[in-house]
Amino acid sequence: MKLRKTAALAVAVLALTATACGGKEGSAGDKPGGVQPGATNAPQLPQYIVASNVKLDSPAFKAAKERGKLIIGSKADQPYLGFEDQATKKRSGFDIEIAKMIAADLGFTESQIEWKTVDSSTRETAISKGQVDYYVGTYTINDKRKAQVGFAGPYYMAGAALLVRKDEATITGPQTLKGKKVCSITGSTPLQEIKKPQYGAQTTELAKYSDCVQQVLTKQVDALTTDDSILKGYAAANPAKLKVVGDPFTKEPYGVGMNKDDKVLREAINKSLETHIKDGTYKKIYDATLGLSGSPFVQPPAIVRY
Repeated sequence: MKLRKTAALAVAVLALTATACGGKEGSAGDKPGGVQPGATNAPQLPQYIVASNVKLDSPAFKAAKERGKLIIGSKADQPYLGFEDQATKKRSGFDIEIAKMIAADLGFTESQIEWKTVDSSTRETAISKGQVDYYVGTYTINDKRKAQVGFAGPYYMAGAALLVRKDEATITGPQTLKGKKVCSITGSTPLQEIKKPQYGAQTTELAKYSDCVQQVLTKQVDALTTDDSILKGYAAANPAKLKVVGDPFTKEPYGVGMNKDDKVLREAINKSLETHIKDGTYKKIYDATLGLSGSPFVQPPAIVRY
């Protein structure tokens, strides 16, 4: 794919006006913690150069060109990752910026993106039925999913950890979960992990991370388990009430999901990721999103082509 730079798009600064632990996605009433986006000392998001004359023999790409917009699947209730402000309807976070960066390389401006919120339990259905052109939303690559959808990446290596209340002292890692109530998301890989007999946990399955966070805060469950990247976002958004404990106990390589048979689009996205990891754009995105949570930058894993 030959890309020609024609115009620079200024992207919106990350907007985290509330945590995402209420009944609605992204509503809880607490101010996010850490360095505030837009502050003079906050890292700034990069500008994305929109490519012109992009030609790909990809069904999804051709459909997007015909309709004049990309339909991108994402999460909406993950602070610093995939977040939708309920007042402004603006999307922000690491995964959102990765998706916009890829869109620019495919020749689409930010105004030509239609965001579609897709829960974890329906991702494969949304992708296989063509409801989204591609999906960026803490989506772990594994063999079971590769049988149903295609993946570009990985672009980030996460790992399962535990989110607990600030005053929780008895849970320090997965080995201390016996008899504890642990919440996670239907269809997630951390849920399958924590169900293993070795942990002895009692599990609660819900549709949204924000619902699990609310149950932690109201003491209906003792902990939330999912990827450490997601948990750090919630802890940073509500540092007076929540904390992350223990080291990651799984490996969760995040990929961009698309139709299984659309190998041309997969390779175009792989090239986009490789290019911007090398040119520093990726690190700038990280520093201005996940980096605000205090989590240090880690070089992403090598792209895997299959």
